Amino acid sequence: MSKYQGRLAAFFKGIPPVTVFSRAAGSLAVALTLAAAPALAASGPPPGFTLSDDADLAFTSPDGATRLEQYMKEGEDFDIKWQVWARRGGEMRELKPEQGYPAGFRFTADSRWLVRIQKTGSGEQDLFLYHFENGGFVNATKTSLGDLAWAYFRSRPDTKSMKLDYHITANLVKGTEDAYRWLGVSWPNNRYLLISLSGEMDKPPKNGAAKSLANWKCRYDLATGKFDVPKMFAKGNAAALRWEIRR
Repeated sequence: MSKYQGRLAAFFKGIPPVTVFSRAAGSLAVALTLAAAPALAASGPPPGFTLSDDADLAFTSPDGATRLEQYMKEGEDFDIKWQVWARRGGEMRELKPEQGYPAGFRFTADSRWLVRIQKTGSGEQDLFLYHFENGGFVNATKTSLGDLAWAYFRSRPDTKSMKLDYHITANLVKGTEDAYRWLGVSWPNNRYLLISLSGEMDKPPKNGAAKSLANWKCRYDLATGKFDVPKMFAKGNAAALRWEIRR
């Protein structure tokens, strides 16, 4: 026996055979487990959804890191479903909820907030708010931003008595990218969203004029999650409450 072989035999002599076997068996078990484990499924829309080739339905964040893609699936009886997926690098995340129509989108200039302008029916529209967290966009509110705006509208003494039945729309006023500078304001960047609300009454009075609401504006604070109405919109909002449609 050589000097090297003698040292090697002495080394293993002090180790119980079961320990050597256990380590070897453990390593083999881990290797077999990894080999048998299925590869993680690639993120993306489920089978049956096709990417829209309409260039107007694709949106890219100002920093260029996130691209929004809209996928459609047509079922029986003209049942159409749309999903929106945010692609960022090699990962995709769905922006819920699934809807029956495609949507429009606007980002804030810092690419941290995203508003979905979603048609929900004939002449009706809602808004959904997303925030960038943990590497992707997630829903920022439990209910839609449009529903929150309408709840604020109904909470005010000057508007709570107004009952609207159809053509209920919540719209995002243009200007999120530059903090609404076109209005002549100096609001902080990436802080506010300006929302306009419209709707109609289902039963017009006998004189044939349908009472309606047209472009009543409120402001949403992304930092606090609260609504307000800046004084500059007071006159316009008062006129919006008196809007009528002649038939």
